[in-house]
This record gives sequence, C-alpha cells and structure tokens, in this order.
Amino acid sequence: MKKIFIPFALLLLPAVTKAATAATALEGHLQVGPAIILITILTLFVLVGIFFRAKDTNDYYAAGRGISRVGSGMAIASNWMSAASFLGMAALMYGTGYHGLAYVVGWTGGYVLLLILMAGQIRKYGKYTAADFIGDRYYSQGMRAIGAIIAILISISYCVGQFGGIGLMFKWILGIDYAWAVLIGGAVVLAYTLISGMLGVTKNMQIQYVIIIVSFLIPLFILTAKFDYFWLLPQIGYGSVVSDAITGIPLNETGQLLNSFGHDFAMVPAPEYAMPWDPSTGQTFFQWIAIAFSLMVGTAGLPHVIQRFYVVPKARDARWSVVWGLFFICILYWSAPAYAAFGKILSANPEVGKLAKDAIVVYTAQLGNVHPLIVGLLAAGGVSAAFSTVSGLLVAGSSAFAHDLYVKVINPKAPPKKQLLYARLATVLMAIIVALIALLDLALIGQLVAVAFSLAGCTIFPLFLLGIWWSGSNRSGAIAGLIAGGTVSLVAITYFIAGKQGVTLPAHDFISYWLEAWYFAWIGAPLAILVNIIVSKLTKETPIEIRKFLIEKVHT
Repeated sequence: MKKIFIPFALLLLPAVTKAATAATALEGHLQVGPAIILITILTLFVLVGIFFRAKDTNDYYAAGRGISRVGSGMAIASNWMSAASFLGMAALMYGTGYHGLAYVVGWTGGYVLLLILMAGQIRKYGKYTAADFIGDRYYSQGMRAIGAIIAILISISYCVGQFGGIGLMFKWILGIDYAWAVLIGGAVVLAYTLISGMLGVTKNMQIQYVIIIVSFLIPLFILTAKFDYFWLLPQIGYGSVVSDAITGIPLNETGQLLNSFGHDFAMVPAPEYAMPWDPSTGQTFFQWIAIAFSLMVGTAGLPHVIQRFYVVPKARDARWSVVWGLFFICILYWSAPAYAAFGKILSANPEVGKLAKDAIVVYTAQLGNVHPLIVGLLAAGGVSAAFSTVSGLLVAGSSAFAHDLYVKVINPKAPPKKQLLYARLATVLMAIIVALIALLDLALIGQLVAVAFSLAGCTIFPLFLLGIWWSGSNRSGAIAGLIAGGTVSLVAITYFIAGKQGVTLPAHDFISYWLEAWYFAWIGAPLAILVNIIVSKLTKETPIEIRKFLIEKVHT
C-alpha cells in the first residue's frame, strides 16, 4: 500500500497546493482540493468495505453480532447523523429560525425513547429485522410480509433525502449538474454497500463518524474565532451570534471583518429569527409540537435504527450502545444551530443572492473565508453523513426483502448464497428507485427525511411498543392498528404528492395543515395504538407461548 500511496500523494501535491491558494467561489466549477479529499475518503470507504466484506447472511444482516458498545454507539451516531442532520438541520434553522429546533428536539428525544423502551428488549427478542419481530410476535406470515413492505417503503423514503444531500455536495465539489451528481454519488454508495453488507457498513460507520465530527467542528472553531465570538466552545458562543441577528449589526461596526465577497459583516434586525412561532415565519405552536412528537416516535420505529441493536453481543450492550450513540449524536446536534446563525449573518447582504438552504453549512464556511481545503473537508463530511445513513438503509431494506419476504414467506428452503444474491438485487433496485425520486427535488432534505419518520411512527412504532410491553396485543389488534396508522399515512402522503404536482384535492388546506407530510404521526401513532388496544381487548387473546416468552426471555 505504501508503494502505491506515496507516489499518488506526490502527484496530487501540486493540485492540493493550487487549491489551497485559490479564491473561494460558492459553486459552479470543479473544486480541486475538495474533490481530492472526497475521492480519497470514498476510496477509503470502499477499501474498508472490501476488507470487512460480508461472507454470509449473518455478516450481511447483523455484522456477525460482534460489534462493541462504543463501536456500535459510533455506528449508531454515524448511521443517524445523515444528510438531514449534517446539512438539513442547519438549513431548517437558517430558513425558519427557532422553529427549526423542533427537529433537534424530536430527533434527540427519540433516542431517549429508544433507550428507555426498546433497545435491550429488542436485542433480547433476538430477531434480525423489524419485520422478523413483527411476524414472530404477532404470529402471522401476512404481518411479516406487510412489515417487510413497510420497512422497504420507510427505507426508500429516508434514502431520498440522503441522495439529495449527496447530489448537492457532489454538485458543489465537482461542478456538475445535480442529476449527474445524484447518479454518480448513488452509484458509489451502492457499490460499497453491495460489497460490505452490515459488517463492512458498520466498520465504515465508525470511520465516517470521526470524519463527520472533525469536519463539522473545525470550521466552527475557525468562524467563532475569526468573528470574535467565544471560540473555545462554539456551541455556547453562537448564542451571541443569534443575539446579533435579532438586534442587527450596524454597518462598519465590525471593522475589517468581511465575508468572502468583501461585504461588511452587518445586517438589519431580525427579531423573528429567535421567536418560537412568530407570525412572520408562517409557523405555529401546534406545528412545532407536532414535528417534535412525530420525530420522536418515528425514531423509535425506524427499521435501520432498530436493526443496529442486533449487531451487539448482548442486551446490556444494546442499551449502552444507545447511550454512547446519544452522546456522539449530541456533539453534532449542539453544533448545527451555530452554522444556521452564522449563515444568517454572513449571507445577509442582498448581493450574496439566494442560497440553497440545504447547502448553507458549506456556504457559511465559504462566506466566512475559511480555507478552501477545510471547506472541502466539510463538504466531504456531508457526503460521509449521507453515505453512512444510506448504506444502513439499503441493508435494512434489502434485508426486509431477502430475509423477511423471500426466505420467510416465499422460499423458506433458499440456500444462504441465494439469500445474499436476492439481498443484493433488492439493494440495487432500491437504489434505482431512490435515485429517480431524488431527481424530482420535492422538498428540503430535513423535510423529506421527516416523512419517513412519520410513516415509521404510524406503523412500526405502535407494533413494537405494544408488542414488547403489553402481552395482550394480539394479531387482530396489530392488523387493525396498522390499518388505522396506514390510512393516516396514506392520506397525508397523497395530499403532499398531489400538492407538489399542482393537484388540489378536497379540503386541501385543512389536511395540509393538520396532516402535513413531516408530522402526521402526531395523530397517526396514538390512533394506531388506541385501535390496537381496543381490538385486542375484543378478540382472542395472545397465545400463551408468546406471553410466556415475553415474560421469561424479554423482560426476565
């Protein structure tokens, strides 16, 4: 490797030096230094995938169940900190101010629910996938198949936002069209997911976490120090930035502190930026609470997150991996609002023009005159965030198809090699579907991802919550609850898609407000739980062997 790497590095040195001295431009051309960083990181991902490639179905689905607590926590954090976290949260707060914090509260609070309600119990139950649990707990092959289909739909919905983030970063780095950027980025992540399976993906996620955090924090330290805020802890210092955005910064008060275009570091007062639900933002208290609630219950129902608990050796390790994961996640979540605040001020001058919200993290670093190579590392971190999540989603979705549909329902006698073949074919098909939807550019990354959360909150979360904690939940109740939650989901998503296509359905304004695509789980999840309980009470009780297993094995 040294014989290959050293000459390669020497050849790239002139290009890196040239990129380091180049003037920052927001977009539209090949960023040489950032492109080199991106290619190097992607090469590393593929090499790790090859080295830790899946040798059998146990490796492909559950990483051989040999990942440590801290390692699993890093993988959980990396898998969680998608493009929606790395790029989307700052974008939402940049556009709506305080209202965007609903996403931070919802996504973080969801992991607390996982820690308290599900992590250890899911591992004790001992199934590979979410659909595997549903089929076994509710003693129904039909429910297993439906669970697998829902898991696939959730994975596709979640992946769309990630492919959008990959497309934006590839577009910025390579200076190519968005459509080509999505296709190229999607092809790369697909390649190493096919090679790796869950084992290689998990090892990659640990590396990706380090890249994500380092690339995210370094520009923040530089920005806070350069503009004379409390740089020792940017997560605290950014509060002063928000205060300046609210009160405004008079022209020339900051002396020589200019953005990369030479504009004075100044802006008019924007008090609505820090108001929870100011009328000028167009957002309400209900929407804030609905988003936070939907994201919480959705987090506890995401198939690719639940599947991470199967990769550790014991139930205790599953709980600790969530604790470590939450710690690692919070490092980034405490930092994202700072990019939104700096972006608000640095792009305040009208001459900057309209910026794509989903790329505001990178634009903020550029406008702050951060070194081009560090900006490139930041963009590569955004790609790493999207890749880590996409790979986990593709594995979860393909596992649902190959393990839960094909092996458990269609062909139980399928040999392991054929299982792997179908898992990989399902991965390819999912990636193609996701890429085609991502090209439509339907909404912001964070909003697209929130659709998947609401869908998970209305369908899988009630099944797991009641399935683990109430032995009285039976097959009939599960089916009825799934129908109730699924109906709410279908109505909300139908109205969302129709609106994007310019079609006005009856009661459009009413449905769009109360059942918006990113928060319809506020009513769908409680309704599904209530229906499940009522129908379970009125029908034949859960078989004794299921109740006995829950008491003796799951809750000990």
